Amino acid sequence: MEKQIVGNTGLYYVCYKLSGRGWNVMPTARNARGVDVICFSSDAKRMLSVQVKSLSKQLAVGLGQDLDNVMGDFWIIVTRLALDQPQAYVLLPSEVKAMAVRDKGGKRSYWLEPGHYAADEYAEKWSRVE
Repeated sequence: MEKQIVGNTGLYYVCYKLSGRGWNVMPTARNARGVDVICFSSDAKRMLSVQVKSLSKQLAVGLGQDLDNVMGDFWIIVTRLALDQPQAYVLLPSEVKAMAVRDKGGKRSYWLEPGHYAADEYAEKWSRVE
């Protein structure tokens, strides 16, 4: 699948899953800096922002040259989209920052390795978004 299709598939998968949990969900403008999804509770008393990272397989997630790009209330990494078997990992930004690795492959940037995010404590933990 093309990179843009993988990104769209992951984004709308996250919107589908959050909507099913009772959130009113709105994707933000694609390719805009910042969060990817805004969620409101049904009574509009709570708002959440979510960054989504979509991967065709279970790979490292690029975080950029500094960790200021790690924002929002939650990070949801969706993998295995090319296999049509999505697997989601629900993390807090503080967890992403704590697990970030720098300078992978000689690149001066931060990465999140699959061995860190693909743990049982994050796998399909949609209940964290409550």
